[in-house]
Amino acid sequence: MITPMQSHGPDALNALVRTEMTAVETYTLALGQFDDEEAIADLQKIRDDHRRAVRRLRDQVIGCGGHPAEVAAGAFAGVPMTGPAAALAALRHGEEDEIGEYESVSADDRVHTDCRRMIRTDLLPACRRHVAELDRLLAELSR
Repeated sequence: MITPMQSHGPDALNALVRTEMTAVETYTLALGQFDDEEAIADLQKIRDDHRRAVRRLRDQVIGCGGHPAEVAAGAFAGVPMTGPAAALAALRHGEEDEIGEYESVSADDRVHTDCRRMIRTDLLPACRRHVAELDRLLAELSR
């Protein structure tokens, strides 16, 4: 168990929880922009990755002695989605922002080692895979 003294506190992790919750909401909204069943399935897989990240981060917040965030951070990319290309671009932008957040928290020595390890080995690589997948979907859309 992570003790509050070992951690920067749950605030940094709760910020990530809110970001991941926002990602789930945004992917759900973006799905309405697509008719292609394969693209929908790919985006649902990414959304499911974000759902798993929410659960894992909430567990870490509880382990730090905190209370997990219940409200999303707001618009994932802050860009309206009008069609598949705009939706994919907004999702990609949000993933890049999330990568920056994860890199910042994982570099903070005040955050417990186990939390930083989880970010570096699981959550950050997942976001990078999401960017690659979104790039692939964008390329397919432009054909």
